[in-house]
Amino acid sequence: MVEARAAGTTAAATGPIALYVHWPWCVRKCPYCDFNSFACSGEDARLAHAEGAAIGEEAAYIDALLLDLDAAVALSGPRSVSSIFFGGGTPSLMSSAGFSRLMEGIRARVALEPDCEITMEANPGTVEQARFEDYAAVGVNRFSIGVQSFDDRFLKALGRIHTGQEAERAVEAALHCVENVNLDVMYALPGQTLDDVRRDIDAALCAGTTHLSFYELTIEEGTAFAKRPPAGLPDIDLAADMGEVVAESLTRDGFEHYEISGYARPGRRCRHNLTYWTFGDYYGIGAGAHGKVTVAGGILRTVRRQAPFLYMDDVRDGRIASQLHDVDAQSLPFEFMLNALRLFDGVPALRWQETTGLPITVIEPVLEDLRAEGLVVSDPGRIAVTDLGRRFLSDVQERFLSIDERR
Repeated sequence: MVEARAAGTTAAATGPIALYVHWPWCVRKCPYCDFNSFACSGEDARLAHAEGAAIGEEAAYIDALLLDLDAAVALSGPRSVSSIFFGGGTPSLMSSAGFSRLMEGIRARVALEPDCEITMEANPGTVEQARFEDYAAVGVNRFSIGVQSFDDRFLKALGRIHTGQEAERAVEAALHCVENVNLDVMYALPGQTLDDVRRDIDAALCAGTTHLSFYELTIEEGTAFAKRPPAGLPDIDLAADMGEVVAESLTRDGFEHYEISGYARPGRRCRHNLTYWTFGDYYGIGAGAHGKVTVAGGILRTVRRQAPFLYMDDVRDGRIASQLHDVDAQSLPFEFMLNALRLFDGVPALRWQETTGLPITVIEPVLEDLRAEGLVVSDPGRIAVTDLGRRFLSDVQERFLSIDERR
């Protein structure tokens, strides 16, 4: 039977760690978005500022981020950083001067690996050529652009602030500054047909980026779409057909379909996301950010307050040290599989013990059952789902929820 806690099963990790930095503001909250983001309206409008305007709220938030990073490093001990991801919200609302100060502060606190992948999310309509250049000049080497669609009809339905032409210009501007660019694109949109999806696929391929993330629109609890569902959503069968068209088209063009929603040119898989999917450690700083750190005796999850100004108060008053909890051993199988089984190649079986401190015998009975059912690969040295298992991925992952009851 799995013990109640993971305490005592792991040694403190000392290898490279990833860093996630959350910027919680955006110009307007999209009706499908369930991320921790706040529209820049009213009081918060001061954060959507012109170039170089080092206003107080931005400066105060950056100060809080750096204090937060100090606390994260103190918790884990010194570790080099293999990737940084600036997510949101819309981090491309940050002024060039503010972002430069933030990067300088990060470098003063942690050592970046020589090939550190540094990604910034950007939305068309919030950033222009000069801003991309400024971000790249201080370290960003990968942009992730929230295009969602190149069709103005669907952009309007999604509540996006940009047009298809603005999306194309943003991609061109990003590629002018860095080689590595991802596009986020959605399908199964209200009123969308297979031909509409094919046109978005063609536009995405023509953009010439190194990575594409194609997501099916899902209606998440607490969003505007959940309160007022849009009309004309494709049914389950049509949405599945759309997903197949996406996969067939992108792989035919040479993209590797390496994760449920992730497609990469060879050598361009997102290293930061691979940290999550292989159950690696990462600092999470910023309002609402989550982190995972392996320390002597167990795995800790860190969670920050969601409201930006309450988060800043917590950091200033030293309250973030208490915002963590142990991951108990009973939860580890599901947490591990929730991430690892997203990868088409899966992970080496040794990765289980390396990251959890628990022997493979804890999960082997469930794996044996799934192998017999053809849902995971037969190779005992690898944990990965089969094509059949991928079709029922949620069911496969849920089999790891109650392992102690099976033993």
